[in-house]
Amino acid sequence: MRDSFNRKISYLRISVTDRCNLRCRYCMPAEGLKLFSHDDILSFEQIVEFTRVAVGLGITKIKLTGGEPLVRHGITDLVSMLAEIDGIDDLGMTTNGVLLEEYARQLAEAGLGRVNVSLDTTNPGRFSMLTRGGDVQRVFDGIAAGIDAGLTPIKLNCVAGSFTSQSDIDSVKEFADKNRLRFRVIRLMDFENGKFSVVDGGTGGDCKQCSRLRLTSNGLVRPCLFSDIAFDVNELGNEKAIVKAIEYKPQTGGPCSHKWMHCIGG
Repeated sequence: MRDSFNRKISYLRISVTDRCNLRCRYCMPAEGLKLFSHDDILSFEQIVEFTRVAVGLGITKIKLTGGEPLVRHGITDLVSMLAEIDGIDDLGMTTNGVLLEEYARQLAEAGLGRVNVSLDTTNPGRFSMLTRGGDVQRVFDGIAAGIDAGLTPIKLNCVAGSFTSQSDIDSVKEFADKNRLRFRVIRLMDFENGKFSVVDGGTGGDCKQCSRLRLTSNGLVRPCLFSDIAFDVNELGNEKAIVKAIEYKPQTGGPCSHKWMHCIGG
């Protein structure tokens, strides 16, 4: 599949839930946000059927996101169902790592290939402040379990912005180097003003090379993170929604109305 700018579309990010067990300051306001109702969220069967269609159209890489995907009940069952689809070369997950120690072995046995872990500081006090109460030791334990289960290469995603300091970023890089993990810096994004940059150590944010589509947990196919363009699979059906998303994928991102990542999928 190629879009109107001749970019090959091969990467699908699937948000399986808008819920999260942390309240990171750059991701969600302190008072929280209105969440989707249970009836609005796609079932595993709907996600799998959508993915089958997407793979049939050329998608080869899948990343499960949230919210926090590990809070979705039965997530290992979904991984197992997706792993059985022929044509997926890369099946991964982005997680905050808090529940990874509990699920790492199950995820690997279900067919998950690797994980990206969000980590913005290794300082316990700073981590608690940034996440509004999180325990960084649980993330460390989750990463260790992920390595032991073979969910590698593990990438650490560190957000750089107004809430994080250079010492926070340096601490994560030192931790990554010590544990032979890959390290990436994501500059804090401004949806309202359309401000973003290329991920240091990755390709996210590089519009010229963008190969991504996103499926939100309530069934919208989004061709661009920095765009309000979206197509509802419940109204259009899977294939038509995918084809339209590729057809209308913008050349570059810009200002958009959504302000928080929890409902879009990172």
